[in-house]
Amino acid sequence: MAPAGGPGAKKGILERLESGEVVVGDGSFLLTLEKRGYVKAGLWTPEAVVDHPDAVRQLHTEFLRAGSNVMQTFTFSASEDNMESKYFEHAEEAVWAVEVLKESGKPVAATMCIGPDGDMHGVTPGECAVKLVKAGAAIVGVNCRFGPSTSLKTMRLMKEGLRAAGLKAHLIVQSLGFHTPDCGKGGFVDLPEYPFGLEPRVATRWDIQKYAREAYNLGVRYIGGCCGFEPYHIRAIAEELAPERGFLPPASDKHGSWGSSLNMHTKPWIRARARREYWENLLPASGRPFCPSLSRPDN
Repeated sequence: MAPAGGPGAKKGILERLESGEVVVGDGSFLLTLEKRGYVKAGLWTPEAVVDHPDAVRQLHTEFLRAGSNVMQTFTFSASEDNMESKYFEHAEEAVWAVEVLKESGKPVAATMCIGPDGDMHGVTPGECAVKLVKAGAAIVGVNCRFGPSTSLKTMRLMKEGLRAAGLKAHLIVQSLGFHTPDCGKGGFVDLPEYPFGLEPRVATRWDIQKYAREAYNLGVRYIGGCCGFEPYHIRAIAEELAPERGFLPPASDKHGSWGSSLNMHTKPWIRARARREYWENLLPASGRPFCPSLSRPDN
């Protein structure tokens, strides 16, 4: 399958989703730009769009080249009320936002920062999904706060809730690029490693291929990432779902599927790793013999 930029015809997001097309989202902006020296941790305000627009444009370009269909604006924490309360952990507030956005006449996609335990008031994921759809959202799901496996567990609960209520909606998932099985209800922000010690938790590209396939099999058609989700993670989604999409992203020009480019390595034991079975079954070590595998959330 030759790398390509995708179908040339411009279609709206609902038209794409209703036809069964996979929509690949983008990834991390705040944490990635903080690591690159353009965002200050704390309030995570996006002044980089004014002070360093080229840095933001470069990251957008990398996500696009990796296979993203959707480029989100870097405006998180751009308002005073959002600085005081990171929206959306509460179903009620998310419903208000959907109701206001419906007035624009545009399709509304609503994602919540929740895990399998639901929102901060105990509203279950299934109930959250039902409330959002009844408010007018055409696309519902989760983003941020939790890793791939936890986010998919939440999506299953949302899908079950919609089915039980006799409602239909398109599904979206944008998980963290970190593994967070030890998170509490507040997600990764409560982990002691947040935000400067999360690197040992970074998902491999193969983890994200698995995430993409499981999301697709669950019926999710808008698949992307949030904090910690680098361009190569987006490429992993695009490569895993290339058979369904019908093309590879431009970034795959320099990337052999499942390590196939290692066939050219001079060392035979490394050439032996040029196969899917090797990477799919690898249990990567952290190289930190005195570190625990899990943490205890502070909150």
